[in-house]
Amino acid sequence: MRRSDPVDGFRLAYDRAGGGPAVLLLHGWPGDRTDYRGVVPRITAAVEAVVPDLRGFGESDRHPAEPRSQYTAAAQARSIIALIEELGLSRPVLAGYDIGSRIAQAVARERPDLAGALVVSPPLPGIGDRILSPRAQQEFWYQPFHQLGLSTELIEHLVSMYGRPGAFAASVAWYRSGAGSVATSVAEQVPGPAGRIAVPTTVLWPEHDPLFPRQWSDRLGEFFTDARLIHLDGAGHFTPLERPEDFAAAVTAAADPSRHP
Repeated sequence: MRRSDPVDGFRLAYDRAGGGPAVLLLHGWPGDRTDYRGVVPRITAAVEAVVPDLRGFGESDRHPAEPRSQYTAAAQARSIIALIEELGLSRPVLAGYDIGSRIAQAVARERPDLAGALVVSPPLPGIGDRILSPRAQQEFWYQPFHQLGLSTELIEHLVSMYGRPGAFAASVAWYRSGAGSVATSVAEQVPGPAGRIAVPTTVLWPEHDPLFPRQWSDRLGEFFTDARLIHLDGAGHFTPLERPEDFAAAVTAAADPSRHP
């Protein structure tokens, strides 16, 4: 395990393995960099894998900072951009699911010059106010729950992974910052052609994701210039854990230099 230089006072813990074109793997909530334990061994013969813990997760720094300034997608992206630059990675593939997907997209919007390609699973833009439907809200109960101070008290004692003081509070700062899928989807606006993500993007959309039904993939073209949709039949929300072989294949293909002359 290595540590990055600090950004906004946060150092990221990360692992680095393999050789070749670079790939950066971004985990989801409530995970950490070990979410990719089944993916990394499948790709390091062909690529260099860099796998960080996000701000507030795993062994990275966690601070009782104002969520809307230090734990948003933009704030997390600042740390990822700095890590790319610190390590001298040349246009790495950015791959992620859950909140890692949102952060990868944020980097691609902010610094498209740093990203060679994206490989992402939901959430993605285009969901809109469909996320407010009663059926969807039955699955997103935890996002308003995270707004309650009580959530920290209860879950800190239940989840061993977040048992260290402040660990759960730091992880749910993402939701308290307004970066959760409900707030983001409701607020989204369709960009003009120049505002779309231009980085070549592979979308792995699972069949059985209770949070993001497959039919919500119908508007990707309004937000991405170059998006390829792959359906992961039989898979649920946690794509790198449930289908590491498919995730690894997509990442390796995206990193192939012949695809990016």
